[in-house]
Order: sequence, then structure tokens, then C-alpha cells
Amino acid sequence: MDYAHLFKFILIGDSRVGKSSLLSHFIHGSFVNPPITVGVEWPSLPASRCVVVDETVIKLQVWGHPVRWPLSYFRGAAGALFVYDTSKRDTFENFPECLLDVRGSLPGMAIALVANKCDLPERAVSTEEGAAFAKRHGLLFFEASAKTGQGVNEAFTSVARDVCCRCGIVSEERKAPIVPQRKKNPCDPARCCCV
Repeated sequence: MDYAHLFKFILIGDSRVGKSSLLSHFIHGSFVNPPITVGVEWPSLPASRCVVVDETVIKLQVWGHPVRWPLSYFRGAAGALFVYDTSKRDTFENFPECLLDVRGSLPGMAIALVANKCDLPERAVSTEEGAAFAKRHGLLFFEASAKTGQGVNEAFTSVARDVCCRCGIVSEERKAPIVPQRKKNPCDPARCCCV
């Protein structure tokens, strides 16, 4: 399947919040408990998957980054998913400074706050608190579980829709469903949008 646009997305969050597992579930449709990727440039190559937004095929090229990486790693990104672990409060509290840095350097970027591991019985951050933070900062908000798949596709595809609306690729008034596509295509930088 050919794609009309290529978006660079970044996953941002502390170590052990499940960025690798979220990405694996989005790309492959199943849970993988990967080895610890702390201090490693993960993934060494971006993972890619196509989604369809209002009949337009969009290729998402997704990179994972710890919260404390230099902003130069975010250059060219059209969308970001800030990920925290619902069972570890400190992973939620580390975002405000990084969010300000990203917004200051990349204004207009589509950003979602993703509460991962929502399937765990014990929570340190409530749904209401995460949603209120997202609302205060103008972020999309999703609860997700890389283990069960809950909210994973919705988070990525909703950010893709937001990027498409911001770039004028689709109209915000059209509410056609987003259709994920699993077929992979080689990247063609000449087709990049908002990068």
C-alpha cells in the first residue's frame, strides 16, 4: 500500500513505563515484554505502520525517547505521545518541564498524554488526575494497556488524526473512522508532511 504522508512520532517517558511494549503492540498487535532498554538508543531504527485517516494513508514512523534526552532528538516530529505508568507517580510528575521544552521548541505539535498499564489493580495516578492534567495543557488523553491492547491503537491513530487536521490534510468536521493498516512500506522522505 502506498502512503500519502509520512509523520515522525516520538514516544517520551521515563524508563520502565512501557514505551517499548506500547510500540510493539501498535506495530505487531501483540504484547511483548522486551528487555530493559534503559540507556539504549531504542529503537535503533524507527518502527513504522500505516493508518488511514479519512481515506488518506498516513505512515507513522515512531521513535522512543527517554524524558531527559536533548530536544535535538525531537526535530522533525509531527506528533508525540508522553507515556507514564499509572502505578508509579514519579513517572507522571516528570512531564511538566519536558512538555514545556517540547512545546517551546516544536510549537503546534500534536501531543497526547498516555496513561499506560491501566490494567494494573493498584494506581498511583487516577484517571481523573491524568485527564485534568491533559485538559489543562491542551493534550489528548488516553488510558492504555500494552498488555491487553486497550487504547493503544486509539492513542496513535488519534494523534495522527490531530496532525492531519493541523496540517490541513483532513477537515476536523469529518468524523470518518481511522482504519489501521499493518502493511509496511519503505520510507520515502519526499512524501513527508509537517516534517
